[in-house]
Amino acid sequence: MKQLIRAGLSTVERFSPRLAGRLAFALWRRPLGRGRVRESERSIHEAARVEVVDGVVTYTWGDGRRPVLLVHGWRSRASRYAGFVARLLELGYSPVSFDAPGHGDTPGPIVSILGYQRIIRGLEERHGPFEGVIAHSLGVPFALYAVREGVAARRLVMISGVAEFGYLADTFCRELGLGPKTNKALRRSIERGYFDGDQQIWDRFSVATADADLLVIHNDEDDVVDPRQARVLLRAYGPRAHFLATTGLGHRRIMTDPEVITEAVAFLQDARGSDVAEGLDLSA
Repeated sequence: MKQLIRAGLSTVERFSPRLAGRLAFALWRRPLGRGRVRESERSIHEAARVEVVDGVVTYTWGDGRRPVLLVHGWRSRASRYAGFVARLLELGYSPVSFDAPGHGDTPGPIVSILGYQRIIRGLEERHGPFEGVIAHSLGVPFALYAVREGVAARRLVMISGVAEFGYLADTFCRELGLGPKTNKALRRSIERGYFDGDQQIWDRFSVATADADLLVIHNDEDDVVDPRQARVLLRAYGPRAHFLATTGLGHRRIMTDPEVITEAVAFLQDARGSDVAEGLDLSA
C-alpha cells in the first residue's frame, strides 16, 4: 500500500506539487496504520481502567497517587508503554495515558498540537498534577508544549523525540518520496487546516524550555527521528537537561529496553541524571 501511495503521489507531484501537497495533507490527517496491542503488552493493557473522555480513549493504572503521564508517538498507542507501566506500578506510581485521535482505539482524524494540549490539560485536571511526563517520538513536542503552556510536571523524560516542528513535515515528505515544492504545499495546508493560516507555527511550536528538569534519551541508530534532534532539546533546556545515549536499539526497541526503562523511571525518582553532554557533541 505504501509503495502504491508513494508512486501515485510522485506522479501527481510531477504535474502539480500543490495538488500533491493537498493529497499529502489528507494522508497526514489519517495515518495509514493504527498500532495494535501486541501480545507482550496485553496483560498490562487489559489491567488498565479505560474511560472515554470527549471521544478520547484514556487508560489509568494504580491507586491514583503519584500520577505519571505517558504520551505515545505517530501510528502508536498507549500500550507501547507496557514495560514502563509495570515498573512505575512497582514503585508506587500511577501511570496515565491515552490513545490520541486517529490512533489506537480512538477514532477520528488526528488533531493538532493544540488538540493534544487540550487532551493533556484535561488529563491533568482529572488525575494530576503529574509527578512526571514520559513521551516518545512525535509525542515529545506535543507533551513539551503542554508543559510549557502550564501543565504541571516535576520531571520530564523525552525518548527519541522530535524537537523542531518543521521536522514533522520534512520527515513525512521524505517518507513519501516528495520534494521541496510539495513539502512547501503540505506546510501551507497544515497552516490553513489547523492554524488559520498562521505561518509562524514552525517556530512557535518548536521545543522551548519549561520549568522542569529534562532527561533526553536517543539512539545512535534511530532511522525515524534523526539523533541530531536530541541536540536541539538539550540546547533548549540548557543546564536542566540530561542525556542518556543508547546504541543498537533504533526508534522502537528503545521503548522495551530494560535499561532505558530503569534509567527513565530512576530519573523521575530524582535518583540520578546522566551528564548532559555524554555521548553527544552539542557543538555540531
